[in-house]
Amino acid sequence: MTQVKIFADSISDIPQAWIEQYDIGIVPLYVVFGKTAYKDRLEITTDDIYRRVEESGELPHTSAPSPADFISAFSPWIEQGSKIVFISMSSKLSSTYQSAMIAADELPEDSVYVVDSLNVSGGIALLVIKAALAAQAGKSAEDIVSMLHQDRDHVQIEVLVDTLDYLHKGGRVSNVQHMIGSLLKIRPILRIKEGVVISADKYRGKTEKAVERMLQRITDNFYKIDRDLIIVAQTLANKTAEYIKTALLERTDVKEVAIIEGGCAISCHCGPRTVAIMYRNKQLSY
Repeated sequence: MTQVKIFADSISDIPQAWIEQYDIGIVPLYVVFGKTAYKDRLEITTDDIYRRVEESGELPHTSAPSPADFISAFSPWIEQGSKIVFISMSSKLSSTYQSAMIAADELPEDSVYVVDSLNVSGGIALLVIKAALAAQAGKSAEDIVSMLHQDRDHVQIEVLVDTLDYLHKGGRVSNVQHMIGSLLKIRPILRIKEGVVISADKYRGKTEKAVERMLQRITDNFYKIDRDLIIVAQTLANKTAEYIKTALLERTDVKEVAIIEGGCAISCHCGPRTVAIMYRNKQLSY
């Protein structure tokens, strides 16, 4: 039986414990400050990012791995006879998917399967864990890819941004919007729709109020949600994330709520004290 090795990019924010438990390969993106690029999670951490932004006022950006990065990561496994299923962040948000496709074309035929997750952060992680479990169960690469293509449209993400500062510095909020939003303490809710980040809602006032409305929306619609796993991602907001986890466990019959650290994507674009909830809606069995 041909072994299937699951890979993801570092935007998936998969915790190290899961990487080891499910034998997941990670291809890092780059966090770029000025002219210097750092490999995400290997050469720079989220704490490093916030410290540098605070010190310099300069906002970093992210850069996709090169095709050569993918070839270097995949080749040892292919040489051992494994097939690769790489689950990329949304192709509409990064050229990571395109780089992986170029690499796949340069490697032996049918050795690498590239899947566009149409997601970010824990939304990718939900798909990766399911794929890793399928690989461990002996599913073929083709079957896993088919499953992922069906699953990805059922992943839901809600991101509560605490401050407009990073969105403003990144050019996603105008000066006027930033000024008004800061004065009124407006906090946006971002979602992913068809692979693109959209502003879905706005909350005015305390973070606690926004969190409660997010929780209420989930509990009201919980009959639609897969009960196996809900992911809560956070950046310097562990107390809020723990509250969300406790509330979900108390108010629903979800089996597991996992808290992960939001990595370079959330850190660079949304800023500190961001929390996000990721889950998968139910669908018919394959």
